[in-house]
Formats: sequence, C-alpha cells, structure tokens
Amino acid sequence: MQHKTQLTLSFLLSQVLLLACAEDLECIPGFQQKVFYIEQPFEFTEDQPVLNLVFDDCEGNNKLNFEVSNPDFKVEHDGSLVALKNVSEAGRALFVHARSEHAEDMAEVLIVGANEKRGALKEIFKIEGNLGIPRQKRAILATPILIPENQRPPFPRSVGKVIRSEGTEGAKFRLSGKGVDQDPKGIFRINEISGDVSVTRALDREAIANYELEVEVTDLSGKVIDGPVRLDISVIDQNDNRPMFKEGPYVGHVMEGSPTGTTVMRMTAFDADDSSTDNALLRYNIIKQTPTKPSPNMFYIDPEKGDIVTVVSPSMLDRETMETPKYELVIGAKDMGGLDVGLTETATATILIDDKNDHAPEFTKKEFQATVKEGVTGVIVNLTVGDRDDPATGAWRAVYTIINGNPGQSFEIHTNPETNEGMLSVVKPLDYEISAFHTLLIKVENEDPLVPEIAYGPSSTATVQITVKDVNEGPVFHPNPMTVTKQENIPVGSIVLTVNATDPDTLQHQTIRYSVYKDPAGWLEINPTNGTIGTTAILDRESPYVQDNIYTALFLAIDSGNPPATGTGTLHITLEDVNDNVPSLYPTLAKVCDDAKDLRVVVLGASDKDLHPNTDPFKFELSKQSGPEKLWRISKINNTHAQVVLLQNLKKANYNIPISVTDSGKPPLTNNTELKLQVCSCKKSRMDCSATDSLHISMTLILLSLFSLFFVQLSLSDYSIGKCISRLQVCKNS
Repeated sequence: MQHKTQLTLSFLLSQVLLLACAEDLECIPGFQQKVFYIEQPFEFTEDQPVLNLVFDDCEGNNKLNFEVSNPDFKVEHDGSLVALKNVSEAGRALFVHARSEHAEDMAEVLIVGANEKRGALKEIFKIEGNLGIPRQKRAILATPILIPENQRPPFPRSVGKVIRSEGTEGAKFRLSGKGVDQDPKGIFRINEISGDVSVTRALDREAIANYELEVEVTDLSGKVIDGPVRLDISVIDQNDNRPMFKEGPYVGHVMEGSPTGTTVMRMTAFDADDSSTDNALLRYNIIKQTPTKPSPNMFYIDPEKGDIVTVVSPSMLDRETMETPKYELVIGAKDMGGLDVGLTETATATILIDDKNDHAPEFTKKEFQATVKEGVTGVIVNLTVGDRDDPATGAWRAVYTIINGNPGQSFEIHTNPETNEGMLSVVKPLDYEISAFHTLLIKVENEDPLVPEIAYGPSSTATVQITVKDVNEGPVFHPNPMTVTKQENIPVGSIVLTVNATDPDTLQHQTIRYSVYKDPAGWLEINPTNGTIGTTAILDRESPYVQDNIYTALFLAIDSGNPPATGTGTLHITLEDVNDNVPSLYPTLAKVCDDAKDLRVVVLGASDKDLHPNTDPFKFELSKQSGPEKLWRISKINNTHAQVVLLQNLKKANYNIPISVTDSGKPPLTNNTELKLQVCSCKKSRMDCSATDSLHISMTLILLSLFSLFFVQLSLSDYSIGKCISRLQVCKNS
C-alpha cells in the first residue's frame, strides 16, 4: 500500500507539472520528469513497483535500455522501477540512465524521510485540499534542472523551462550567473519569451558539477519586475572516466611455503567519476598470470578491496621447484561495479616468492686434500658446497667452522662472498719436524637458521687432509732479542755475550756459523764458530749511535743447508754511565758598561753529558786574582747556575775571568775556562766596545790553567785508558 501511495504521488506531481508548465509544448527527447521524490519505506519489496518513469525519444523508443546506479534495482520495459530483492537500505539517491537509438537521458530518484519529503514538496508547492491543484508560491517557478554530461550534438538543446504564474505579455526572462555571463560564459541561454532553458555544448561533470544561476523577469525597457529566483542546474555523471592505477610500480613479496590465504599486496585504482554512483564503483579481477605453472591460478584478488592473496597449498609455493620465483599478474579494474558496460583499466603486479632456509648446504665431496710447505701462511684449499636456496639471501650464504683437528689454532676458514666457498688458511706456520700431517673436520651452516622441519645432515661436514712439506728453515736465536748490561769504557776485547742459535731442521744434521749483520758504531765482533761477541773499540754511552742508553746490533746465524738458510738475532746492550765527561760552561762572553750601576755581569750555567750522579750539583770557583784588589766574585744560584758580579767599575778594556766548574762524580772532574768580559763605554743608550785596552791577563792565571789541564788529563787516564777521545785530541794509550 505504501508503494502504491508513492507511485500515485509521483505520478500526480508529474501530471501537475506537465499541466502547469508544458501544455501544448513540442516533444522534447528524454525523461519527461527529471527528479522524483519517494519516502524511505521500511523495506523495498522484491518485484514491487516503486514508481513509473516516462522516457520518450520522440522517435518511438526503439532499442530503449535502462541502467540503474544501484544494482539492487532495475527498470522494466514499461518504465517501472522495481527492486530485484528485498532491500532495507538503498541510499539517498538512485540514478536511472536511459538510452535508445535516438536519445539518452538521466533521471534522479531522491529517497527522503517523511519530514524531508513534506518540506521539499512545500518548497515548490502549497497543497490546498487533498492533492488539489498546486498554487505557485512565487511568480517565477524555476525547478532544478538535471543535465547528463557528454551529451551528443545537435546543440543548443533544450533542458528545462522557467514559468511565470502571472502573464508574460510584454515581459522578458533574463538568465545570469556562472555559465551564462560569467566564466565559463555562454554555456546556458534562456528564451526570453518562452522561458525555455537550453545548453549550448556538452558538459563535463568532472570540471563543474553544479551551476547556480538566477532568473529575472524584466519589462520591455529592461526594468526588473520579478525575481531574481535561483535556478540550480546539476550535471549528471556519465561513466566517461576509466579507472586509473596511480601508485605503481606494484611489487609484492610472499615467503615460500606460506599458508593458503596469505595476503601478498593490495592493488587500488582511482576513478574520477562521481563516487556516489556506480560510475566510480570499482571491481578488481586477475586477467592474466605469468608464468602459469605450477598452477594457472596461484593468486586471487578481492574484487572490492583489491587485496591479492595466495590460493594454492604451501607445498606449491616452493621456490626451488618453480620455473621462476617471479610472477606477473595483469590486474583489471572495472567501474560500474564490474558490469559489462563498465570501463576497464589494467596494471601489472609483480609478485616475488621470497626464499626461506629450507635446504641445508652440502659439501660437494666428503674429503679434501691440501699440501703446504712448513713456515708458509695463506690459503691452502677452497672447500666447495652446494645449496638450493636463493644466492642473494642468508639462506644460501655459508658459514664454516673447524670442529676438530686445530688445537694450536694454526688454521682458520673464511667464506668467499662471491663463490660461497670455504677458504682454509694457515695462520700460524706449520713445523714439519713436529707434525707432517694434519686432519681437520669442518662443518658448514647457513647465516639464517634452517626452518624447523629441516636439519643439517652428514653432508654438511667434510674432512681435510693436510700434508706438510719439509723445507730448510733458518736457525733460530734463543732468546731473541738478546739483552745484556755493560759499563761504557770497558776495555777493548772484553766479552759481551755468547749467543745461542739452533737449527729447527732436527732431522737434518747441519752446522751453524755466525757473522755480524749490523754494527752501526763498529764496536763489536763475533766468533763465527761459538758465537762469542767481543768489543773492538771503547763503548761510549754518549755516542749518537746509542738511543736511550741502549746500543743495538744484529747478527746472523747461517746453516750448512743447500741452499743455506739464515736466521737473524738482535742484541741490545744497555750501557751504564761512568764519569768521563767534564762539565761545560756557558756563556763565555759578557759585556758591561764602564759606568754601570748594576754590577751583576752575567749568570753562568753548566751542563754535563753524563748521567746522575756524575753531573750536578756543580761547584763554581774563581781562580786566584792578581793584584792587591779583588775585582770580581762568583756566587752560586742553584745546582746548575752561578752569577758573576763586579766589585767595582772597571775602565774600558777586555778582561779574562778564570772560572773552574766541577761535577759531582767520583772522582769529580773539573773544567777550567775563561769568561771573556768586555767593559764598554755607554753613552746615550749606545754601547761602544771598540778600541779597548790591551788584554789584562796575569801570570797566575796562566799557571792555574796549565795545572788544571794536567789534572784533567790525569783523571781521564785513570778511567779512559786506550780510548781515543777525538774531541779533546788526547792520544790513545796516553
């Protein structure tokens, strides 16, 4: 009963509009009513008519066909809109597209609640009585116009009519707004006398979906006598946009052996048509799969969501048995909910079957052989394995371990990243005399763990037999380096050390001879038979060949093999210091003004090449001064410095001040030297030391100097007999 009321209401409304607006008009192809209002029922009943749609192409409606935006409804050949099943929710609107040989058009069915329906009707009509003749609320009646996009010529084409309830004699209709006198201009026009609204060209809903125009009525002079009244024109979507895949390339991954129904990836497309209509309602399907083995239907795509899932058993997703681990799927997306009339677009999805570690590595043979010379390090053999897993993954990459036969850690094994081979190396030289053969047990595993149902078997271990070849090895010094401590200045010919070198070739009875290899200062010699090292010169700790009190020399031990082999030994001699260097004094020249007020002449310093306790503290003294008056004195500042002070101003001249400095060695050594003092004239901040008087020197100073020199030589002779000290030019064996 409710459906009959809706059908009657729509029919009466259409008749009222036709009587009021289109009386005596010529045939206009298309739906005779564009918009229908129906009240939302509790349920649309299957095969129960909802309303009747009238379409006329003015040519007999040959090959007329209807399409409904909601697939739960259809339009019968007589124009009745019916539900294909019981439907409780149909949305807010249905669009009906009609097409014949000569025309096509779109009608809209708006589904509203009871209150919405009454309000919508009252906005157009004011009902007097029970379905009486409607009376216009305004003088201008501009009902909304719906125009399908992409209409075919000819143009202009009539799309609606504006009616004025009062007489139109002497009055004109005027249309304005976007699409008329505003950009885009000239799309719509109105017959100023009849009120017919026409469109001048095809419309594109994706460019502009709605136009809001205004209609006015003017007199002949152009003065507005009625309006403006709003005229809404809506562009009805046509299925003129194909779906588009915008997010490619599409690449998915699935692990081999994954359970049936595992989601691989999602494919989604976009359609620019009206999303509230079937024109943008997409459905997905797999058009083609390459390759087709082991099954032509390895995957399934959810037609609504676009999710691609596996549909074969886990055993068929075996990467190692496939022709290729890469599948390409041609995915189709069709609008109109997948109906035959829908537009289709395709894209390619690439699916990669990822490897898991379901194959253990296996040695290509159970035993490998290798030969190596003793004393040699480096790679001696490459161990080969096979693995059926993906070479680009940790399921294929091998890890080798020596599990037996390497107690001295003489061997190491590493993986060649290019070939996956195990490179067995000798890292500590092997000794033929200790062992001529070695047997290693090696296992191989993968970087990634095996899947639980797979285990490493006997083929994942192998034996390596290594043969060591004997070579003539050089003698070895024991110990090496050799260290000894000696005092410097020991007599020439003193024994320093007897070295010991042995030949590791114990199975070869060979003799050893010794020789000097490097002796930077030329101080040493070695007995070639017994290895005794002696001195050929005085050892001097202060020599530039001694570093940090240590003198270093190298010696050779040569066996009698063919060819002979050589070993090198290093000798470090730590030299103990003796007091064999007199202290030196600095500076040896000082200047002072003849009228100086500050008579402190100079600060003297002393240094000694020896080590403590043979150096400071130093003792500074003045030799005896001649004459009745003392002219200068020296006073100690610290252990290494003293100060010379004049006792009175001296006249301009050059003076030699005799000074002796003595170290703290036992016995001590003294150095007598002279400080040259220039007394100069100083005027206007300038010092003039030229034309000084002749040198003042006393006989006492000469005698003291000779005595000191004799004492130094006597002291040196006690500790340096046989040593040639070139810097003092003292003859050898003095």
